[in-house]
Amino acid sequence: MTHTIFIDGEAGTTGLEIRERLEARGDLELMLLGDRRRDVEARREALNSADAVILCLPDDAAREAVSMIENPSVRVIDASTAYRVADGWTYGFAEMDAAQRAAIAASTRVSNPGCYPTGFIGLMRPLVKAGLVPADWPVTINAVSGYSGGGKAMIAEFEAEGASTAFRAYGLTLKHKHVPEMTKHAGLSRPVLFSPAVGNYRQGMLVEVPLHLSALPETPSVERLHGALVEAYDGQRFVEVAEIDETEAMTGIEPEGLNGTNRMRLHVFGDRGGEQARLVALLDNLGKGASGAAVQNLNIMLGLDEATGLK
Repeated sequence: MTHTIFIDGEAGTTGLEIRERLEARGDLELMLLGDRRRDVEARREALNSADAVILCLPDDAAREAVSMIENPSVRVIDASTAYRVADGWTYGFAEMDAAQRAAIAASTRVSNPGCYPTGFIGLMRPLVKAGLVPADWPVTINAVSGYSGGGKAMIAEFEAEGASTAFRAYGLTLKHKHVPEMTKHAGLSRPVLFSPAVGNYRQGMLVEVPLHLSALPETPSVERLHGALVEAYDGQRFVEVAEIDETEAMTGIEPEGLNGTNRMRLHVFGDRGGEQARLVALLDNLGKGASGAAVQNLNIMLGLDEATGLK
């Protein structure tokens, strides 16, 4: 059986990545509008006739596209932030909970996770669920992404001749749009303090959560934190937890280490005294953090092997 797929916003960074992952597949047929992609009626027809729609649009445009869909059988994956904490939408992080994969499969409305939230939720949700980090704990997130995460304008800025920016901290108002998503899906009741940055490289990211273990109620050891993550992701294909011995031998992590894949690797670093820990997630912001996750969700929603077309 061949499924028809319409990518609304295929010319954007995420849309192009998704198209690249889908167009060589024989089990899918892409509905491409080409020069007609700005034709409202052509879009409306595609939105209502495809088996599945992937929205790669700004938030307001994504809401407009959803409002145009009248066919109840059309499955929708939205890559914007518009519906990530909305009622009636399923969060598209299949590995975050034992029941999440089934929820995605049964849903016609799935919100694709953000890249930073994927790393943070992957690290924090199992620890909150295990009671190692209280839901009301003041959690801080430090993260750096390649400039492709900022879309076409940022890509052009960093790749322009003579560009010299090496590193830039942003989100300085502490009101980044990913905060509600990270807080809710990690199981926290207090908003996280998020400190994002962009580096002068195209793609790949590190998401880090520092913890003072001795300040936590149960003073959990590095081994307990690690064990909770291992248990949470046992048997998963795309999320792995580095062994403690491997982590202890490391002197650094390169943010580009998983580029081109749909994988995410989690690390638990700790000091010798057991007082502090650094939780670090490595992923490709355009892979597991965006287009790879969208393809994985699409496969699940269509009843296919979720690794089809993914590295």
